[in-house]
Amino acid sequence: MLTRLSKRGVRLAIDDFGSGYASLSHLKHLPVDVLKIDKSFVQNLGTNDEDDAIVRSTVELAHSLGVRVVAEGVETEEILIRLVALGCDMAQGFCLSRPVPAEELTRWLADPASRRTFTPADRSRSLVA
Repeated sequence: MLTRLSKRGVRLAIDDFGSGYASLSHLKHLPVDVLKIDKSFVQNLGTNDEDDAIVRSTVELAHSLGVRVVAEGVETEEILIRLVALGCDMAQGFCLSRPVPAEELTRWLADPASRRTFTPADRSRSLVA
């Protein structure tokens, strides 16, 4: 079913990668477009060498398979800067936005100029999910 959906243009993501049932075998056998790294690996970036290694290797693995990466649970600017350095494609979390009502989201989507984006000091990339 997922292969048929993918062939029809539906983009597929593996959520909470690295925890629970999301495993490397999914990357090998499913037509995945996006991998979402679980927040449990993201929240201690820059202070936990093991989490840095897990996120870095996951980003590299996903990119080598042609899969984009979203980091979940990004709550600080420091973590966002670290994700940029690690090559992560997108981020989601309170650092970028708290949950908003549907009407506000609709306005935000309709007006690109009003969107809050983060660009690190080197201005080379920004992460927005």
